[in-house]
Amino acid sequence: MADDTEIRPFRIDVPQSDLDELRHRLSRTRWPDELPGVGRAYGVPVEYVKKLTDYWLDGYDWRAMEARLNSYPQFTTEIDGQNVHFLHIRSADPDALPLILTHGWPGSVVEYLDVIEPLSETFHLVIPSIPGFGFSGPTRETGWNRYRVAAAWKELMARLGYTRYGAVGNDAGSFISPEVGRLDPEHVVGVHVTQIFSFPSGDPAELADLTEEEQAALAHLQWFHENMGAFGQLHAQQPQTLAFALADSPAGLLGWNAQLMGEDCTPDFVLTNVAIYWLTGTSASAIRLYYEDAKATHPTEPTTVPIGVAGFAGDFASIRRFAERDHKNLIHWAKYDRGGHYAAHQAPDLLVPDIRDFFAKVR
Repeated sequence: MADDTEIRPFRIDVPQSDLDELRHRLSRTRWPDELPGVGRAYGVPVEYVKKLTDYWLDGYDWRAMEARLNSYPQFTTEIDGQNVHFLHIRSADPDALPLILTHGWPGSVVEYLDVIEPLSETFHLVIPSIPGFGFSGPTRETGWNRYRVAAAWKELMARLGYTRYGAVGNDAGSFISPEVGRLDPEHVVGVHVTQIFSFPSGDPAELADLTEEEQAALAHLQWFHENMGAFGQLHAQQPQTLAFALADSPAGLLGWNAQLMGEDCTPDFVLTNVAIYWLTGTSASAIRLYYEDAKATHPTEPTTVPIGVAGFAGDFASIRRFAERDHKNLIHWAKYDRGGHYAAHQAPDLLVPDIRDFFAKVR
């Protein structure tokens, strides 16, 4: 059956009964045992999740965040059999270049709220919820990997009438956005991401002359893999097993998702992202992206569309020599001494001009 290509206005309006049920569950949380004095060595501390849960119950205002989201035009449409939700903010600049901005896990469109105003001065913005995430709702069939999402984004931009546009991404968006460029090079002028996940191939020659900075970056990546990488393996191998806990306990969902949201993210940012997963019933379908990607056949040829990277302190350390192996037209490389993984939230004053600088080179 062909897709219904109509683009429909959308407004978030969570029933009060859903918020009341969420509050009831939070108030009856059964807290796990914890060893004293171990900090984060065994995972996310109980004290951290309790603090956020207390705020969720007694300080956090979902309706205020709902109103903030609803202050921007939102729409839904069907692409490849899947509902797709997106924010669409048109710039007053008649020469504005359209950008499609893609979030990751455990994020949502909320990742980009703090950059909408400054970016929309010079760009039209399309900010979709990845199928299986948030207000796009759960996926209904297998196969929604980065490549299928990229194909959906190509169709979305064409459906909106954009024949020349850029792609921006963070986290999973840093996987998806380059694939949009690969798939639609006639229309994508460039791709800007905050990570390039390119690693040594196994050839010892690649490691023979690493700089001190590159060695430190590899060491950081190795540390993350050995100490923080379990979530990715579980998502890629047994997402449905984990889904029972995430779908049944909002505090459990908070603990699991907040493991990758540093304490330098604001509580409202953390809770709004987590609340969206809970209220849309997408905690299970979102993590399936890892499974689908792990089972996908990945291209071996490098991308050729112009690409730019902005790396922020405390985030995954992209390594240029490996990035240039996988992306043959890497024309912009910036590093910043602050920020974090959610740069659009943690350092919008750095990310916005970097995006502007990159697209000034390619438009």
